[in-house]
Amino acid sequence: MATILVMERPENWPIEIPGCEVVLARSYLTDPAWSTRRGVKVFNVCRSYRYQSVGYYVSLLAEARGHKPLPSVSTIQDLKTPAVVKVLSEDLDALIQKSFQELVSDKFPLSIYFGENLAKRYHRLSRQLFNLFPAPLLRAEFVRLQGVWQMKGLRPIGAREIPDTHRTFVIEQTQRYFSGRTRTRPKSVVYRYDLAILTDPKETHAPSDEKALRRFEEAAEDLGIKTDRITRDDLGRILEYDALFIRATTAVNHFTYRFARRAAADGLVVIDDPDSILRCTNKVFLAELFARNRIPVPTTVILHRDNLGFAAQTQMDALEHL
Repeated sequence: MATILVMERPENWPIEIPGCEVVLARSYLTDPAWSTRRGVKVFNVCRSYRYQSVGYYVSLLAEARGHKPLPSVSTIQDLKTPAVVKVLSEDLDALIQKSFQELVSDKFPLSIYFGENLAKRYHRLSRQLFNLFPAPLLRAEFVRLQGVWQMKGLRPIGAREIPDTHRTFVIEQTQRYFSGRTRTRPKSVVYRYDLAILTDPKETHAPSDEKALRRFEEAAEDLGIKTDRITRDDLGRILEYDALFIRATTAVNHFTYRFARRAAADGLVVIDDPDSILRCTNKVFLAELFARNRIPVPTTVILHRDNLGFAAQTQMDALEHL
């Protein structure tokens, strides 16, 4: 799959990335050759994403052509909707307060370049905002009101807005971001699809061990599918892939469910899909489903205040038959 950086002024992006082509935005929009290209990842770093701007149309046409744009049109719309930004940022309130608790100033701009900030202490907050609003270059504005930090705004920025003092860091992070998915493969191999395998390296009893994961990867390669392992910090990269295979233990109030929801919303093939996670992790749902379809299961009782005595007696009867 080809990777391109699309911008209005290539001279504003003095970064050479192996295997990544810099394309003039007007060329991407008007050259018929791009309409017929397949398997293209589009990193849109135009200076503006406002409605009907060049940057907006780059992401819009990328989706229409079956390419994979970052940011997507839905992300652009979310960033332009203050209510959406406010609601989603509220989930990060504790992290926001902790990140800025030592600041003396009551205002702080946070620049996020491919999910990273120059200061390591803002790493988690930068990554979480990138995961919620995946765009290559972002700037968040924070203010402290009555002792409480709030995010006043979040917007994508163009290459020309990168301060000179940040350029070296941006180059490093851009190269890191693209090289992070590079794997040693025979150059003659052309893959039809990209598959993300979500794992949790810290999980003690994971659904698949290292041996099983390697076998999945080998089987996928035999089918012309390129695989990459990702972790909970890579939610913002989901649009790079065609499918998501979750190999971490799933739960509703969990990062695995957020990945499944985001991937399904973006049109990826997902295993486990979000509906299955909702259903299969809920014992009440499964009990009703098994009963309705006459599937034999161990004795199951849904407890409530009116049947506690009955449930205890049922358990005693079951033990007597062992």
